Amino acid sequence: MEKYFEINKYGHNIRCKLYYCKGVTIKKIVLFGHGFAGHKDNGAAQKFADRVLTKYKGIAVLIYNLPCHGDDVKKKMVLQDCMMYMSIVLDYIKTEFNTDKIYSYATSFGGYLVLKYIREYGNPFVKIALRCPAVNMADVLTKSIMKNDELDMIRRGKNVQVGFDRKIEVNNQFLIDLEEGDIRKSDYIDFAEDILILHGTKDEVVSFDAGKQFADDNLIEFIPVENADHRFQNPACMEIATKAVLEFFGF
Repeated sequence: MEKYFEINKYGHNIRCKLYYCKGVTIKKIVLFGHGFAGHKDNGAAQKFADRVLTKYKGIAVLIYNLPCHGDDVKKKMVLQDCMMYMSIVLDYIKTEFNTDKIYSYATSFGGYLVLKYIREYGNPFVKIALRCPAVNMADVLTKSIMKNDELDMIRRGKNVQVGFDRKIEVNNQFLIDLEEGDIRKSDYIDFAEDILILHGTKDEVVSFDAGKQFADDNLIEFIPVENADHRFQNPACMEIATKAVLEFFGF
């Protein structure tokens, strides 16, 4: 089943979607993190949830809109708001579902945010699986997502709508925050045993080499998926990722 709901706290309105089995007590939650310009009706999240709900009992999948994404009401993209949203959702899960068995499955920008969060606030997750995490998010935004004229306009102090199918308004301060929040400068070895990274060898958005280097530097298990693009649009590649993530979670 699917359920839409909102979390209102500290002046924030977070719009969420929960995949769950009716009449079954939820004992574990997978918090799915979407990428830049994504949203809570993410197709990959739905397919993953379908697999989880079909195969396991007592497990739900929750996804929420990042600030300024989907039908979120915010207009100004602020990196710290992303951290606040994650904190609020985590607190909600612990309170409403009475569980601390929380797992993270995040992709691209969502993966960057999870890594930034555990570095700054500690790790609330039992296990973390990251697909094509944007460990070099500042470069991804300025070199892969933006066009040259968009970057020039932002550097001149203008707000610009950037993204793929959907657009997010970005300003220079957001870029500065990403550059200053370069997670590659931090040590994640203490978290390594609980993290898995999967990356497509033909990722056109986040450099495969950047993902592998980050994993190698931090002794994190790394699975290259041959011929997979950034979104893992090939069903066979997505199947490889799903199986690896579920095995890693150990449900």
